Amino acid sequence: MAWFLLLIAGLLEVVWAFLMKLSFGFTRFWPSLGTIGFMVGSFALLSISMRSLPLGTAYMVWTGIGAIGAFVVGVVLLGEELSAIRALAALLIVSGIVLMKVSSSA
Repeated sequence: MAWFLLLIAGLLEVVWAFLMKLSFGFTRFWPSLGTIGFMVGSFALLSISMRSLPLGTAYMVWTGIGAIGAFVVGVVLLGEELSAIRALAALLIVSGIVLMKVSSSA
């Protein structure tokens, strides 16, 4: 259950990062409110998952999901550049997440 909550927390991180971009520095009300709401949800689920997962593993997986998710959202929805170097960097992050999951005993 902790891994599922951590996955959802990471996905919520992607949502709040996207909404923060849309808030234009917290100058737009609804995206700003959404950013804060999804942040609270993401942090809450992260903290619950940390009850049984190691700190380093949980935090690394959470930030990794957020980083990869934000990268994909940026490329797909915001038209950001997709270069071979950026794709390799994303692949290395995913590799780190997989290795951290495999190495975790929880």
